[in-house]
Parts: sequence; structure tokens; C-alpha cells
Amino acid sequence: SENGTRCILSSSSEFPEGFFTPQERKDGGIVIYFIIILYMFLAVSIVCDDYFLPSLEIISECLGLSQDVAGATFMAAGSSAPELVTAFLGAFVTKGDIGVSTILGSAIYNLLGISAACGLFSSVVSRLSCWPLFRDCLAYTISAAAVLAMISDSRIYWYESASLLLIYGCYILVLCFDIKINQYLMKKFSPCCTCFTKAMEESTEQQPLVGWRDESGPLIRQQSRTDSGIFQDELDYSQLSTSLHGLDEISEDHPNVFTMPEADMKRILWVLSLPIITLLYLTIPDCRRQFWRNWFMVTFLISAAWISAITYVLVWMVTIAGETLGIPESVMGLTLLAAGTSVPDTVASVLVARKGNGDMAMSNIVGSNVFDMLCLGIPWFIKTAFINTSEPIEVNSSGLTYTAISLICSVGFIFLAVHLNGWKIDKKLGTICLVLYLVFTVLSILYELGIIGNNPTRVCGN
Repeated sequence: SENGTRCILSSSSEFPEGFFTPQERKDGGIVIYFIIILYMFLAVSIVCDDYFLPSLEIISECLGLSQDVAGATFMAAGSSAPELVTAFLGAFVTKGDIGVSTILGSAIYNLLGISAACGLFSSVVSRLSCWPLFRDCLAYTISAAAVLAMISDSRIYWYESASLLLIYGCYILVLCFDIKINQYLMKKFSPCCTCFTKAMEESTEQQPLVGWRDESGPLIRQQSRTDSGIFQDELDYSQLSTSLHGLDEISEDHPNVFTMPEADMKRILWVLSLPIITLLYLTIPDCRRQFWRNWFMVTFLISAAWISAITYVLVWMVTIAGETLGIPESVMGLTLLAAGTSVPDTVASVLVARKGNGDMAMSNIVGSNVFDMLCLGIPWFIKTAFINTSEPIEVNSSGLTYTAISLICSVGFIFLAVHLNGWKIDKKLGTICLVLYLVFTVLSILYELGIIGNNPTRVCGN
């Protein structure tokens, strides 16, 4: 530091050099970067819609998971794969704080920004349950507090990283007994808590976890865990769901991905995305088709790997574009980079929210943040317990007080906003979350720039 100003490394130092020199980018090459950014957005939406979410549907059906548990576990793990890769890079390759800054820096966007997107871009109103949101918010608050406590001295020891794994293990244990805990809380607190009473009354109205796309032909299946209130296996309900999806044959196979859409706009997007459609078709088994149905775990893992690769390219392009346009590093980290690393979470949550699966969308939003804390714990534990046992991991802990306050406040605000909005996801909730996100972002940028507080920063070498 010089004269009290903290020096931070440029974000581009974590990535390879771009295709053009800085002068060539300023002379028009920046347009190529923006085209790649838009194409990466299109690619990640195709992976999520055609492969990732359908594989999640089958996994949830085989394990008998409710919407919220599926969103908090497999969906959160798959859509947070980029954060896991980033954390390993920060611990073993770059030896910097990229993992910590990426995960903690994008936490507020994950909570408020994605919630805003789900409310504003969804055409249906999704009902929410009290217990899943409370469970995930509590788990995230505990895990975030643990991370912030262990990096407050700028050193990570093996037993500290092991505590993160233990916290996540307890979270999974709670999810294993989620139905029994949910039923107990409903009976215990329904007389004094109206949201639990509404949850009991509306438990029979929840949508089953089938059908990600209207034009698809999903199987209508009998669920084994009917006591959860999420899945129903009355024959009339299944027939109604079948008729709503326009399915005459339950065993009908899914249309080929190379079938051209009828609408003009969709046809243009289909032609533009044909290269990525072909590449994904050749590398990922389509578990929506009967032939590949039993390969759903392979589909899940390969699609998560593709999501990580696409997100890496996306953040790389966004970083260079931001530097070319002269956007400060602190602003980039809190806005474009935070949103870029959370593109899979955003796309997946909006897609399921548009299908009316509100609990699954919210559990993915908060559950992915809980998984992000595990993303930090795994590489830290491997490095301190097995690779370099003689000394702890050094991290930069400056600014953690403000980060801790922001994280805790954002969790409290999202829970309060959902409660005041009547436990539903709609455009009103989306607007509230958007306003809150903008307020948090502005305050964070002012803090990082040193306008408020005493934390001025500059890029090293400038």
C-alpha cells in the first residue's frame, strides 16, 4: 500500500491475454468481445434448458426429492460449478484471493439480483413455502459467518476449512430429514404463524416436478414421497397434468434438438445457435430421449462441466471488455463479474420460476450460496491437510466487516421482502429486490472507491 491506498491486482491478470492489443480493442475490436459475450449467454441458456434441468428432473424423481430440496442440492451444485472451479484455481494455480473475492463478492447478486430476475422475467406467480426459505437462509447465514470468522486473521488452517465441510454435512443431514422437520414445524407453529397455515392449506396445490418445456414430452410419473405435499399421485391429477401439457402418449419421445422452431424470432436464434447446439448434441447424452434416459447422471456431470467452461469464457470476455471501456476494477467485481459468474444460477432459476416452481427457484438461489461456501472449504482443506501441512493459506481479509454486514443484511432483506409480499414470487417482489440490489451495489462501489469509509483501492501498477 502507498499513503493508505490498498493495491489490488488487475482482474485480467487471472486470465490469458485477449485476441487483440489494447489499442486494437479501442479501435473496434471490442465489438468482437461483446458478440462472444452474447453468444456465451445464449450457450449457457441452451445447456441449462436442454440438458442440465432435464437431468435434474430425473435425478429428483429417482431420489424422491421435493422441489426445494432438489434446488438446494443438485441444482445448486451444478449451477455453482464455475465457483468451484474458480476456488480451486485460486487455491492451487493463481495463489491469490480470486476464489474468496468471486464467491463473497457475488453473494449479494445471487440473493437479490437473481430474485429480481425471477420476479421480473416470470409470467406466472409462484407460491413459496416458509420452511424451505427459512432453512436455506439460516444455513447460508451460518456458513457465511463461519467463512468470515476464519478469514478475519488472514490465515486459513486445516481445522477451519474442515469446519466448513462439517457445516455443509449438517445441512445435507437436515435435508435428508426435511419432510419430517417440515411436518413437525407445521404442526408446532401453524397456530401462531399464518405462513405455515397457508403452506398446509396449499400443499395439495403444488406443481409436480415434471415438464421443463411446454413443447416437450415428459413422463408423468407416480411419486413415492407423497407425504411431502409436493408430489401428488392421484390419478385425476396426473391426467389433468397430462392434458395441460398436451400429451396424448405418455411414452412419446422428445423432439430432436435439430427441429427448427416455427416462430420467426426463435428460428433466427436457432440458426445462430446451431454450432453450439451441434457441439452439445455430440458431447452430452440427451436424457429426455428414451435411448439416453438412464444416462441422466452423465448428462448432469457433462452439462455442469460445459456450464463451467462457458462461464469461464464469459467472465474472461467481460473482464477484458470492462478494462477496455475504463470501468474501475471495484465496479467490475461488484457488477459485471458478479453477474457473469452467476449466469448459470440466473438462467436456471428464471427457467424454473417461469414454470411455477417457486420453492425450487428460491432454494437454488440461497442453496447455491451455501454450496459456494463449501467450494471454498474443499480446496482449502485439501491444500492445508494433504499438500502443504506446514503453513496456513494466506488470504487478504481487508474489507470483511462491510462484506459481513452486507451479506447478513441481504439475507434478512430477502426473507422480509418475501414475507411482506405474501410468500409469492411476482413482479412486485422482483422490483423490490432490484431496488435493494441497486442500493447495496451503489453503497459497495462507494466503499470500494474510498468515497465512504477508509478503504481506497487502486490497481497495482497504475
